[in-house]
Amino acid sequence: MSNVVRVVLRFRMQLWLTAVMSGAAVMILLPIANASAHETRPAYLEINETTAGRYDVLWRTPVSSGMRLPVVLKFTEGTRDVTPPAVRELSDSLLERRIIEIPGGLAGQRIGFVGLRGTITDVLARVQLLDGAYSTTLVHPSQPWLEVTAARGWLAEARAYLRHGIDHILLGYDHLLFVFALLLIVRNTRVLIATITAFTIAHSITLALATLGQVHIPTPPVEAAIAFSIILLAGELMRRERGEASLTSRWPWVVAFLFGLLHGFGFASALVDIGLPQGDIPLALFAFNLGVEFGQLAFIALVLGLFALLRRIKLAELLEPYARPAAPYAIGILASFWFFERLAGF
Repeated sequence: MSNVVRVVLRFRMQLWLTAVMSGAAVMILLPIANASAHETRPAYLEINETTAGRYDVLWRTPVSSGMRLPVVLKFTEGTRDVTPPAVRELSDSLLERRIIEIPGGLAGQRIGFVGLRGTITDVLARVQLLDGAYSTTLVHPSQPWLEVTAARGWLAEARAYLRHGIDHILLGYDHLLFVFALLLIVRNTRVLIATITAFTIAHSITLALATLGQVHIPTPPVEAAIAFSIILLAGELMRRERGEASLTSRWPWVVAFLFGLLHGFGFASALVDIGLPQGDIPLALFAFNLGVEFGQLAFIALVLGLFALLRRIKLAELLEPYARPAAPYAIGILASFWFFERLAGF
């Protein structure tokens, strides 16, 4: 009888610790859930000089849950509106157009983005001068202004889109959570490489198709479907922990490829929604996708390195019996929060 009691007590203790770890994981991830509700798509500023000192200005700011990004353009002293701002409301953003005059021209001047510092949103700014020189810059909240300089060449432009891709994946907590769930399901190195490769190929295909305008799917349903894909993956992880056969454990690369097609449309929204000029699309697509891959590989390396460190310092054996059962619940709860939040935003 005493052995039975000990087994029951041990089971109850393990169940309690699993519940505690699940709750702790959710509490840790809750700020991420709230952060993800903020706008991570960039704002877009396009300025074209039409005659000496006169500029067409296009300013596109994302809208989330009916709220406009609280950022205001601030030009140099002496700037005059030739035409008043004309604002057009789109489904996911506000588009403002106007014509301005700047005595002495824009070169060497600073454009400020008032309010950007209080957001997690970048601004992709493209300036083209009358002599054909142009520059593309990614402005971050940590430095909310743009110094207008001479053209910096295609390499600097590619660097801006590359950095935008890295930022997008590292702030795309839903994409990272999906990859993290794959890492928990696939425990064989060779199979893991094949799985991540399949995911990469798939989202690169749909990213290219959507950016080039061959396929168009509205962003809100895509974002909700991405959250739902994580819920499904959490269920697959739970079945694996119970020792049950699952589609993902048998053919993880197939599942990664199919879901990767969906995630690619999510990546594409970061480029498509800002309305890039046609001439920028090929370079932007290549550099942005490269940035996404760099960021994804960095995240995978970080997670695998952390796992290796825990094994090395002997903490893995202590945490694994409780962390593995808790992981599907934490992932599923967080993904469910995103799913219903995005459904409500339709």
